[in-house]
Amino acid sequence: MNCEFVTFISLLASSIAENRSQKEIEILAAIFVQLGDTLASIAILSSD
Repeated sequence: MNCEFVTFISLLASSIAENRSQKEIEILAAIFVQLGDTLASIAILSSD
């Protein structure tokens, strides 16, 4: 994986989490996990 991409994701996560409570960060993490899982499922279903 490209170092710039990893750095970008880290900076983005840090920016999103800034000034948020632990609970808000947990909820956002759950949302992004669900989003990733759904996109992966769509990609698999679309490849047929």
